[in-house]
Amino acid sequence: MSGVHPRFQIFRGAICLLVFTLALLGLARAEGGQRPLQVKSPLLRTPWTAQVSTARPLPEYPRPQLVRPDWLNLNGPWQFQAAGAGDAVPVRRTLRETVLVPFPVESALSGLARHEAAMWYRRTFTLPAGWAGRRILLHFGAVDTVAAVYINGQRVGTHTGGYDSFSFDVTPHLERGVNEVIVHVLDDTGAGGMPVGKQRLEPSGIFYTASSGIWQTVWLEPVAPTHVSRLTLTPDVPGRALRATVQGTGQGRVHLTARAGGKVVSSVAGVLGQEVRLPVPSAHLWSPDDPFLYTLTVTVEQGGRTVDRVQSYFGMRSIGLQTVNGWTRPVLNGKFVFQIGTLDQGFWPDGLYTAPSDAALKFDLVKHKQLGFNMVRKHIKVEPQRWYYWADKLGLLVWQDMPSMMTEQPVTPGAANEFVRQYRRIIDQHRSSPAIVTWVNQNEGWGQFAQAPLAAAVKRWDPSRLVDNMSGINCCGAHDGGNGDLADWHVYIGPSSPSPSVRRAAVLGEFGGLGLRVPGHEWSPVTSFSYEMQASPGDLNRRYLGLVDSLRPMIANAGLSAAIYTEITDVEGEVNGLLTYDRQVMKVDAPRLRAAHRALIAASGSASTRVAIRPGPVAFQVPGKPTFLLYTADPLQVGSLPAGTSAADVKAATLVAVPGLADPTCASFRSSSDPQSYLRHRESLLHVETDDLNSVGFRQDATFCAERGAAGTGVTLVSYNFRAAAIRRYQGTLWLADRGGDQPWDGGMAYPVDVTWRVVAPPHPSARWFR
Repeated sequence: MSGVHPRFQIFRGAICLLVFTLALLGLARAEGGQRPLQVKSPLLRTPWTAQVSTARPLPEYPRPQLVRPDWLNLNGPWQFQAAGAGDAVPVRRTLRETVLVPFPVESALSGLARHEAAMWYRRTFTLPAGWAGRRILLHFGAVDTVAAVYINGQRVGTHTGGYDSFSFDVTPHLERGVNEVIVHVLDDTGAGGMPVGKQRLEPSGIFYTASSGIWQTVWLEPVAPTHVSRLTLTPDVPGRALRATVQGTGQGRVHLTARAGGKVVSSVAGVLGQEVRLPVPSAHLWSPDDPFLYTLTVTVEQGGRTVDRVQSYFGMRSIGLQTVNGWTRPVLNGKFVFQIGTLDQGFWPDGLYTAPSDAALKFDLVKHKQLGFNMVRKHIKVEPQRWYYWADKLGLLVWQDMPSMMTEQPVTPGAANEFVRQYRRIIDQHRSSPAIVTWVNQNEGWGQFAQAPLAAAVKRWDPSRLVDNMSGINCCGAHDGGNGDLADWHVYIGPSSPSPSVRRAAVLGEFGGLGLRVPGHEWSPVTSFSYEMQASPGDLNRRYLGLVDSLRPMIANAGLSAAIYTEITDVEGEVNGLLTYDRQVMKVDAPRLRAAHRALIAASGSASTRVAIRPGPVAFQVPGKPTFLLYTADPLQVGSLPAGTSAADVKAATLVAVPGLADPTCASFRSSSDPQSYLRHRESLLHVETDDLNSVGFRQDATFCAERGAAGTGVTLVSYNFRAAAIRRYQGTLWLADRGGDQPWDGGMAYPVDVTWRVVAPPHPSARWFR
């Protein structure tokens, strides 16, 4: 090669590249049956848009917890055609268009970028010669919503449900040489009766573009007649074992071997379909800070001969509830660790439901780790199994939502049954992921039904995890089933916290929603919105860090155990993300956020600073000054009592402490002259008012929880229903002020001092400060 002229080397390289490109185009034509596909340009391009292969996108093996070496990826160009009612199956017929599988038809990467309610997919394939004599399985990661599958013109099965994987044994229908697969898909988005999550045919606001058709990897796999179909792996940390059930077809002996770093930990034998206990002595526990995974080899034997072998992995960790420092808490491996994460909707501007590449799928989770989060809530969507693999491997706790049904339509008995059937399949398919610690059944009352029975059923199906019967029980007409493991509030902007009970931990399932527009990186600049728009990156950072700072006292004093910020990325018209929708711009100062999140997690063990106020007459004095909380004016003021004060003057500074109207462990403060009037906040100001005590809102507004004040002196009176806000002195007037708020009376260096009060006996005219 040393004697070849450099220009000839360049020319030869160009020829090789051209030949390789033509070969790829020929492959695309042969496999798809159409001329090469041209994807469309999305409204926003991610860093991976241009890297998507139109010959074989998403080439990675799609099922990391049940891996075999032999498989054939069927992603790539498929023939496509809209379907009409009564259409004959288009056997051996060329369809009019081409679609790039596995991208939903509404996405730009599919090459179509439009919705179809009914559609045909078609392609051909040839099996590798080495597969002869084995059963052939055809796998679909997910198809939205109803799929009927045909091989060589013969129907092999149907599947209903847009979020779980399914397979068919197509062996009896195969022919020598070229085989044809046709998929007929019906998508009922908008019709009701099926879980659809946030998909809408007319997207707007917090609902987004639908994703119809094949949207996860399609592949073929050869297996023996007796083979593994599913692994159910449940860590039993107290029992120092992994509970494992190898599901499969046929009958046979199974052997399981666990390894750590290549070294055998233990082995066990059993029977296909029956649970075995694989010893894991001195387990290396999985956690977000140390996401250690064991490798697992499973073999199936018949007559002393191995007929199937799969590779897998598992993590040893426990999750449950315990009483910690007086509060009911979720505990990971027996220890309370505050869970801080984001709402992750899983949408992409180029692929919609489908990430453009495995690197993209991993990207959002990596950003969570870099930002110091230890948890992520997968919001009303179920991801491909590789997403959970990355969560397992990187170390993120996952709250997994069940996709909701349409919010605008009542849930019929048939629709409820379909929801339950699909939910159980989703749980079964993902229950072996150590990262998943919570199942979230329903959200804000969307398509809600049978909250308590559903939560009880999910707990029976999977007692090894926490169950959230309704995320956002305080929001939007939601009905709390009253059971499950979590009491879950949504507060925008927040933060705030429900009260834990003996049976349920308190969590903040959604808060935040701070927005920042980034020109050139918006899906819809005209309609971009957020819950609270920020003017600059500096404003966004200050406001966000203020919200995080507001969470800290809620952990120790309100029993808050988890908080989920909306959201990790912008999504279509929403610009609430820490990242832009195209994943091109990080809007926040990542090192500062990471430090704040890690400090918040480190505060998990902080002791409560709650203070009990005994019932009876009290006054609130400004520390070190002859100044009191007075209610002679409205809104309330702080001021001094005059010399020679009268009994009426004294009453203006005297309140009567009683057990909290909304929570008896806190306090409410009644007027000393009118037993029907109470100190309460309204529109950020403090008033003493008479209201209907049967009103839940009034009782909450009139309840305050006392905490130790600045430097451990005095008390801070924190709102019961806005746990980040306290009664503050600001320019002589009393405000309900939030340390992380953006109003003039919020936050600032003086905040800790201005919210501190001395609780004293009612003043007397002879006291020295009146002289």
